[in-house]
Amino acid sequence: MRKILVVGGGYAGFYTAWRLEKKLRRGEAEVVVVDPRPYMTYQPFLPEVVAGSVEARHAAVSLRRNLRHTKIVSGMVTGISHADKTVTIRPAQGEDYTMTYDVIAVTAGAVTRTFDVPGVAERAIGMKHVEEAVAIRDRLFTAFDEAAGLEPGPRRRKLLTITFVGGGFSGVEGMAELLSLARALLKKYPELSESDLAFHLVEASGRILPEVSDKPGAWVVKLFEKRGAVVHLNTTMTSAADGHVVLSDGSEFDSELIVWTAGNAATRLLRNHTDLPHNERGLVQVRADLRIGTADEVVPDAWAAGDDAAVPDLASGTGYTVPNAQNAVRQGKVLARNLLRSLRGREPKNYVHHSLGSIATLGLGTGIFQYKRIVIKGVLAWLMHRGYHVLAVPTWDRKMRVLAIWLVAFVYGRDIVSLASVQSPREAFAAEAGSRVLGTGQSETSTTVAAAHTRPVT
Repeated sequence: MRKILVVGGGYAGFYTAWRLEKKLRRGEAEVVVVDPRPYMTYQPFLPEVVAGSVEARHAAVSLRRNLRHTKIVSGMVTGISHADKTVTIRPAQGEDYTMTYDVIAVTAGAVTRTFDVPGVAERAIGMKHVEEAVAIRDRLFTAFDEAAGLEPGPRRRKLLTITFVGGGFSGVEGMAELLSLARALLKKYPELSESDLAFHLVEASGRILPEVSDKPGAWVVKLFEKRGAVVHLNTTMTSAADGHVVLSDGSEFDSELIVWTAGNAATRLLRNHTDLPHNERGLVQVRADLRIGTADEVVPDAWAAGDDAAVPDLASGTGYTVPNAQNAVRQGKVLARNLLRSLRGREPKNYVHHSLGSIATLGLGTGIFQYKRIVIKGVLAWLMHRGYHVLAVPTWDRKMRVLAIWLVAFVYGRDIVSLASVQSPREAFAAEAGSRVLGTGQSETSTTVAAAHTRPVT
């Protein structure tokens, strides 16, 4: 059997392997997926995870549960040498090792694009993974709890000031959902008022939501301003040191929570650790049929799709396909079909996808949808958003769980329990164990704590 190695288990990688499992004949090929995470993140649900409208686990699709005939390798591909068809894998534990393959499909996705802004690496949090969305939600809850015990002043103001950097779909939806949640939380905190909240959206260009036209984008800005948020257009963040935000438009304020959603960038693997051809942005150079190469030259047995691939956009006739969920999912399915055609001696087909439109959630009960010149706003767009994504999320298991959560929330409201302590689960235990040891006159070192549990105290 030939070994098909899929690098990355995100949208494109998951759908490639999932479709191959269904279509491969017995003994025709072995499929191997390498990814450091044991699940595929359904990223359109992350804003609703932030708002508590979707449970974190329901936005994650287990690789092992759904790819039953695929070998799952837990680790990160740190190097690709296609000349000798080997990859270097770094597991969570142990030394790096190499793995050979016959055919490679590079679907490693992208990473959050960052800039050398002081304080961002230390203070900001991204919104590409489930863990980040949960942390954003829990930090807001913690900020409310702490602020409720403080008198009005700089510390309270900082706790309740939230900054989103990036006006694309992730930033706009994330801020809209978190703002909606924060305004709803005020009903549970009589010590706080709407004037205590401060939300800022920072966008380097002159508009937000570049996937929609100017008027719908301007409508979203007015919606944010009506809810009390501040949108800084044509503005960049110049510093966030110690949580003190400085913007290029002259604004300065303290912000406890900074969420960075300023676009995507190629992974270090593709920029520096592969002999596969890539463009000036670090994306793998891909033909319209998803084979790696150029119009004149094809790299044998090498394919790519998703956010890490520069796929020609045949639908528009110019540029490359937009790195979004619509393209990643459909490219994964086409990649699987083309791999099968190649294995069976047939020519692959080109990827052509005409956009189904753009849709975004803007908080509970509000959304926006645009398809060409058709624009729908408000509750109907919000219902369309939920309907589309509950159908689009893979597996019936996840569809039913998400739908059940939404129905329960419709009756009882969103769950506002914070589990921020899960980020330091041993803190309470360690504090109690340490206090017991100190009470016996022993030292506070971990070795003495361990010894106190294994010998009688005199």
